[in-house]
Amino acid sequence: MLEKNGYEFVEQTKYPNIHEPDQNLDKPQPPYEIPLEPGKPLINLPDPAEIQLGGMDLRQAIEQRRSLRRYAETPLSLEELSYLLWLTQGIKKEDEKRHVVWRTVPSAGCRHPFETYLSINRVEGLAPGLYRYAAMENKLVALQMDSTFNAKLTKACLGQRQVLTSAVTFIWAAVPYRTVWRYSERSYRYLYLDAGHVCQNLHLAAESIHCGICAIGAYHDDTVDSLMGFTPPEMFVIYMATLGKRE
Repeated sequence: MLEKNGYEFVEQTKYPNIHEPDQNLDKPQPPYEIPLEPGKPLINLPDPAEIQLGGMDLRQAIEQRRSLRRYAETPLSLEELSYLLWLTQGIKKEDEKRHVVWRTVPSAGCRHPFETYLSINRVEGLAPGLYRYAAMENKLVALQMDSTFNAKLTKACLGQRQVLTSAVTFIWAAVPYRTVWRYSERSYRYLYLDAGHVCQNLHLAAESIHCGICAIGAYHDDTVDSLMGFTPPEMFVIYMATLGKRE
């Protein structure tokens, strides 16, 4: 019965079962980034073009990559955090006429349906709390300067200790309509594929600066979404990853 219920997702997203996408109905294209939160402080990030980090050979990074759940107390630098953000969701080019952006990670139809949030524990120059990466501006938005936020997130992640002890936990939120606009119900397959692309970039980028990550798919969805202030199905947490320096 469980297998049948799970496969229903696959069945309902087959091409014969999906509706005409809004793109074909001439409905306006959704923005590729949510607006800046009014009144929230902005933190400038180092220019990715000027960051000189991560000289590791790609094969070496792939071969030595593994999930890491124990982290050193050493904080990340702001430059290192900017490097990781750039390589996972950075914007390489914008085409205003076509209303599309190219990022550093693949995405179905170049729709890029994610927003990157950060639960900060140990990053030089940043107070603990919740931040969002504003990729278009290459800035951080300081959302909740709450030293207890990470403990709440840990509890919502079934008490996984690596969340509590990470230097930073990446939280990827899906904004489904960016992809649904083009691919209708089929989009929900692509959301999870795209999330995997982003997390793998983080794995390899982390290896190149002597860090490690642990991807997290086990969490109480409703609790995490409530903690983040999201209202599914318009926006919801789809994936997370803890990160820190190797011991």
